[in-house]
Amino acid sequence: MIKWGIIGAGNVCEIKSGPAFYKVKNSSLVAVMRRDEIKVKDFAQRHNVPKWYTNADNLINDPEVNAIYIATPPYKHKEYTIKSLKAGKPVYVEKPMALNFSETQEMINVSKESGVPLFVAYYRRWFPYFLKIKELLDRELIGKVLAANLTNILPAHKEDFDINKPPWHLVPKISGGGYFFDLACHQLDILDFLLGSIENVSGAYTNRAGYYWVEDTLTANLKFESGVLATCVWSYVGNVDNRIDRIEIFGTKGMIFFSISGEEPIIVKVGKKEEFIHFEKPKHVELPMIEKVVGSLSGANSFSSNMASAARTSFVMDKIMGQI
Repeated sequence: MIKWGIIGAGNVCEIKSGPAFYKVKNSSLVAVMRRDEIKVKDFAQRHNVPKWYTNADNLINDPEVNAIYIATPPYKHKEYTIKSLKAGKPVYVEKPMALNFSETQEMINVSKESGVPLFVAYYRRWFPYFLKIKELLDRELIGKVLAANLTNILPAHKEDFDINKPPWHLVPKISGGGYFFDLACHQLDILDFLLGSIENVSGAYTNRAGYYWVEDTLTANLKFESGVLATCVWSYVGNVDNRIDRIEIFGTKGMIFFSISGEEPIIVKVGKKEEFIHFEKPKHVELPMIEKVVGSLSGANSFSSNMASAARTSFVMDKIMGQI
């Protein structure tokens, strides 16, 4: 039985991930940690978790806990991951993997040296939605893939306008940068999954709206090892009525359109024929990947650590931001 402890039992754990740890076969949630005692007690009671802590080290050193999920903001990922790995406990850490590519390398080195597995929560790869797109590409339904476009235009949040107390996602020392680091990492990981590793990247960023201090609009040009080219545009200060959430993949026989969030139907166009493929999003969106992780840790499947691909995504983001 894989007995999990969660460090950072906040909002992301309520529905997206937390329940999966006690719903998946051969898995249980035995302890949770959050610095706020009232909130962590409340979480433990509502999710029937027998133990709670306000100190991460106490959870890491709990002998009953044999695997750890780290769901804190990114600035704590490296510290808690390395402590957990050195304690001999496999880690499933939220994305982005760390504040920057350099930190991901430190985490990977400890995992390799200790022989303790490290997984990163790029869970969208295991949605039936994206697995279907991968299948269509692999059997060359649209022919040889030529190029891709990624466009993600989102409106600002009302809390973004408080320049004296911005949300933590807009504080680089906590998140790594702006919303780009929190949201685009999933999108870049999906491109890595569908099209392969990126061998060349260039990008630019700016702050156009002036609502806060960090980047709000970015572009990138990507070249994959396969030779496929991609262009990307992100902005987090668009008009509320003009959202764009779209990836387009073009091939020699046709094209595939789909949403980055996986909410819209997959649209496949081959010649004059057009097909719409619908999928229902999982209630607990991380459950399909957590099943894979638990299966790997219990010896039930061959799913291996995805820390290398997660680090590639951090590398690409750092390149776009000019940090490498």
